[in-house]
Amino acid sequence: MPRTPADGTRLRILAWLGDPDTAERGLSADDVAARLGVPRPAALTHLHLLTALGLLHPTGQDDGPRYRDEIRLAEVTELFEKGW
Repeated sequence: MPRTPADGTRLRILAWLGDPDTAERGLSADDVAARLGVPRPAALTHLHLLTALGLLHPTGQDDGPRYRDEIRLAEVTELFEKGW
């Protein structure tokens, strides 16, 4: 598997996090596995790579980590700080 965010699957994951509802709550490995139709370990591989590249941030939840798009969150935060 290529170790770059340009992989189509990883780009889809980042695109899903662009949806406002998904961006707010994040995605779990189970969410990604279900959307992609792949086993959970395959979904985790994609999420871990995106995390290692600094594009996602895992947040602790009772049911396991949820992953959020740190770049998009920073951009939105900056808009609000500027008085959008």
